Amino acid sequence: MHRIYRIDYDGSARYAIERDGQWRLASGTPFEGLREEDTIDAKEARLLAPVVPSKIVAIGLNYKDHAAERNKPLPKEPLIFIKPSTAVVGPGDAIRVTEAMGRVDHEAEVGVVIARRTYRVPAAQAPEHVLGLTCVNDVTARDLQAKDVQFTRAKGFDTFAPIGPCIAAGGLGLQGRDVTVEGWVNSDRRQSSSTRELIFDIPTLVAFVSAVMTLLPGDVIATGTPSGIGPIRPGDVVTIKVGGVGELSNPVEAL
Repeated sequence: MHRIYRIDYDGSARYAIERDGQWRLASGTPFEGLREEDTIDAKEARLLAPVVPSKIVAIGLNYKDHAAERNKPLPKEPLIFIKPSTAVVGPGDAIRVTEAMGRVDHEAEVGVVIARRTYRVPAAQAPEHVLGLTCVNDVTARDLQAKDVQFTRAKGFDTFAPIGPCIAAGGLGLQGRDVTVEGWVNSDRRQSSSTRELIFDIPTLVAFVSAVMTLLPGDVIATGTPSGIGPIRPGDVVTIKVGGVGELSNPVEAL
């Protein structure tokens, strides 16, 4: 397995590849091919969101325990919605909230990064279209979600889609059948589960979404959140942990 980072290095956005703790700069892109170059000190690099997606396709109610805590029946097919690219922030960037948003929640999720243009791909071929996995925080203005019924406003604010810290590629099993996911607020672990508990697994999601819309290289499918969602407030630090990927931490600030 290797991890692909997108970094600010000497004032430019670059990719870097990490294997066994050693980092190398890379030219090219993960979608057209990366060519490894010089070794670098990871401390010299500021982490950016690992991709700049055209869209994030998020899946609602995809863990049985989360459906139960929301008092919702299990869906018969995946429930999808879009988070805009303008919501994306990287590791360490602030999640900005206002009092007008009401209650704002964290949602820890495993993100699937699409490798190539993908349209109407059967589930059996889905792993060929997945570059790797990442951490996603599907930040949600819960009161607005209940008020609007539709999800766009509640989940679409700027900074409401932290992604990172990297893309774990080549070793997690691109079907992602047993990947742990946790959500932490400060020192409190609120969410803890595994993709074994998904109602619809990753190949099924890639097939379903790609039957609706074309997925482009770098697009992300956020696979749903387990139980334990809860409010976040200015002064908190939210950390999403995905097994094999790492930790994505973001402070919460008042806008």
